Amino acid sequence: MDAAHTRRIAERISKIVAQMLERRIKDPRLGFVTVTEARLTSDLREATVFYTVYGTPEERAETAAALRSATGVIRSEVGRQIGLRHTPSLEFVPDALPDSARRIDDLVAAAREADAELARTREGAQWAGDPDPYRKPADADDWDEDDDTE
Repeated sequence: MDAAHTRRIAERISKIVAQMLERRIKDPRLGFVTVTEARLTSDLREATVFYTVYGTPEERAETAAALRSATGVIRSEVGRQIGLRHTPSLEFVPDALPDSARRIDDLVAAAREADAELARTREGAQWAGDPDPYRKPADADDWDEDDDTE
């Protein structure tokens, strides 16, 4: 299957799933879910739907259970709206992107703090050795351009 066609179908699946979670699935265990991406195999048989949930680990676990129980209803709606010969099976996977982004933010903050500490350490510091360690030619007045002796 064409990669662009597969990508368009995957985007359509993610929109359908997001609409279903927002409007039709009324499970009280379902937390604040955001569908981040859907990936589809090249044979269009399996779709992996990535999602994020904001809340405690318990709320995340409850949301995962609610998604597992609603998979059949969501899959039937996906099949109805997409109109493929075979409706892809759905698998819901928590997206690690927010955790990765949080980790990167922590690393950037630590690097900024280390830079600030280094800047505080450098205040009032002086160079070791001579201020200008490079050799300079002898006085320019001592050298005569008309002198052709080498």
